[in-house]
Amino acid sequence: MARRLAALPLALAAAMAATGWLYLVRPSDVPGPRVRDALPLDELAKHASAPLVWYVLVWAAAAAVIGMYARWARIERLSASLPLALAVGVFLYLATGTSIAVIRQIPADRAFDLAAGREAVYLPAALVALACGALARTNGSGRRLPFVVAGIVAAAGALDVLHAILPGGNAGLLHDLTPDATAPVARAAAASTGVALLAASRGLARRRRRALQVAVAVSGLSMLLHVLSGLNAGSLASTVVLVLLVARRHDFDRPGDVTRRRAALARIAFSVAAIAGYGLVALWVNRVGADQPFTGAFAARELLAGAVGLNAGGSPHLAGEFGKWFPLSLLLLTASATVWTIAAWMAPWRHRVRQEARECELARALVQAWGADTLAPFVLRADKSYFFANDGAAFLAYRVVAGVAIVSGDPIGPAAAFPQLVARFIAHAHERDWRIAILGASERWLPLYREHGLHALYHGDEAVVETAAFSLEGRAIRKVRQSVQRLAHAGFEARVLRPGEIDAELRERLESIADEWRGDQPDRGFVMALDALFSLGDDEALFVIGFDADGRAMGFLHFAVAPAIAALSLSSMPRLRATPNGFNEWLICATIDWARAHGFERVSLNFAPFAAVLAPEAELTALEEVQRRALLALKGRFQLDNLLTFNRKFFPRWE
Repeated sequence: MARRLAALPLALAAAMAATGWLYLVRPSDVPGPRVRDALPLDELAKHASAPLVWYVLVWAAAAAVIGMYARWARIERLSASLPLALAVGVFLYLATGTSIAVIRQIPADRAFDLAAGREAVYLPAALVALACGALARTNGSGRRLPFVVAGIVAAAGALDVLHAILPGGNAGLLHDLTPDATAPVARAAAASTGVALLAASRGLARRRRRALQVAVAVSGLSMLLHVLSGLNAGSLASTVVLVLLVARRHDFDRPGDVTRRRAALARIAFSVAAIAGYGLVALWVNRVGADQPFTGAFAARELLAGAVGLNAGGSPHLAGEFGKWFPLSLLLLTASATVWTIAAWMAPWRHRVRQEARECELARALVQAWGADTLAPFVLRADKSYFFANDGAAFLAYRVVAGVAIVSGDPIGPAAAFPQLVARFIAHAHERDWRIAILGASERWLPLYREHGLHALYHGDEAVVETAAFSLEGRAIRKVRQSVQRLAHAGFEARVLRPGEIDAELRERLESIADEWRGDQPDRGFVMALDALFSLGDDEALFVIGFDADGRAMGFLHFAVAPAIAALSLSSMPRLRATPNGFNEWLICATIDWARAHGFERVSLNFAPFAAVLAPEAELTALEEVQRRALLALKGRFQLDNLLTFNRKFFPRWE
């Protein structure tokens, strides 16, 4: 506490020391702009200013001393930046105003008005704030602070954009809070920085480190625009944004895609070469309009001046219309190239589906041994990546779509490995700025998912038939029984075959049936369907094929095998349009009979989306009733209630 209380007197002492060094050491040969009234007690007006470079060096050293002391005193970054910078600014404001009143013999209110507009008051305070934000200690990351910082940065960007598009002069509150730029180039720059800050704010809200880098660079440029165009309230606002970003930089710890570095460098190289080539050719073609010979040095000066906007109003060395539009074209090309490069640098982490042979074999073995539900076999699709536990005893399958890591069902492996596996995957996803969705999660593991901040949303029910209890006897199931009898009387035959038992001719026939059945519709079923008919082996898949009286395959059921729970899980059931009614019901009954005889206890049928809402057994709430009406309105586009109605024919158990 004593150290912290001593920070304020130390900051004032450092301010006095810095001012003293400016009085004692006055280099006269330093080029560049000068800071007015840096030495306000000097009686000679020209001696009252100091070279900007020397002024910044002296105050940077003083600010570094204050920042190091704040670190030693264990003061948090923001807690050090704002109060100590305010103290230094107030001290210099009072000292400068008083000195001007004494030396110039003018009223105090006039003197303090002059002091309020001097860089010598604001620049040291800004340096102290930045030094404390960079050097002081951090107290950890607050959960909501990144969103607060992102909101402030977005507000700053919006103000810059508003300034650029608002009509009229530089009067009014919004113009005071944004760069006082009257030239079109400065307004365009303000618009560019505003758009860049708005783009970076989204990444800041998601704690992306590269968004922080872009925001710091752009806000630094924005602050420079403020300083160059005159001090006002906007200068203070832009400084606060920059200090906030520097002080809370530890909150933004999610790295970007390392593969995008090469893309950003490639874009920089291409842009430089393209702009340089364009500029050299244009200058050479129009060299007769230049007031000096075409040389490499002359071309380099014109290209650089045009690219940074110094000649946006026209080049003094180029005549005619070419001298007006050529520098502006360079500026526009440079701005476009900058946006293009920043877009590559800030792009989200790209995900490429990758399955190594060793991982595929390990995943197959774990599914065979530990696949505890009927969704487990479907993780073997080729469009999924695998994330394994450290010891390889468990894994989960996922794919990234539009920045969302979609996990296929629950993890697979021993239950004791799930908590650590899920925690590691969530950390893995957050490092890459992915959101997370577990599609097809079972109720058993919802408490584990909730521990990590995930929220459960009801998706639907899976129809599971218990083979031992299933029977075609009774009035309730008579329609299914009639379908089975009708197909049998028509001479249809059902055969159960493993993939290896299907010859080339029958395989081609089954693939043709599947293609005709799907038509131009895309292949769906990321969680509950296989992506290829013959991707799994004899121990992993099963075909139940229906042949007509002439021995032609008319349709089939494709099942994935879950040996760990002695279950079959329906993947797809394509058929020709000419098959009689009840064809699928007949094949399902044949499957259940075969499964019962071969030791399979369960057969999983179609997944029924929103079954509990579409066909409720209990009374619905008002919100659920609204959901039901909305879902029924989609009946013509999606097979929602159709699947539910079909599954209910077999009196399944709903999961």
